[in-house]
Amino acid sequence: MNTNIKRIFKIGGFSIFFILIIIYIILGSKDLIFGVKIKNVNLDGLPAQSGATVTNNVIKLTGTAKNAINITLDGREISVDDQGNFSETIALLPGYNIINIKAKDKFGYVDEKNYKLMYSAK
Repeated sequence: MNTNIKRIFKIGGFSIFFILIIIYIILGSKDLIFGVKIKNVNLDGLPAQSGATVTNNVIKLTGTAKNAINITLDGREISVDDQGNFSETIALLPGYNIINIKAKDKFGYVDEKNYKLMYSAK
């Protein structure tokens, strides 16, 4: 009877140890598993929507790119802080404009967002 209890504790201890190792590995590799994500993109403080019509030719674009090391806005690199936040001011031309945001992570994965805006002066 005593050897069965020791055996149960030994198996239970090893099981808990391996479960903790697996949890540690999953948490440590979450950047690889989830990749890069562009989130919370706002134009002049409002959520960005493709197909929107704007009346200001200069707008402020803000957002978050989780796990990104490189972000480009319309082909030019923009800065990002440690939390992944970015903020840029862009000028729109009269008519149809496409805003392209591309984020790349350290593993080479890419997330890309395109917003199509119509600028019409009042």
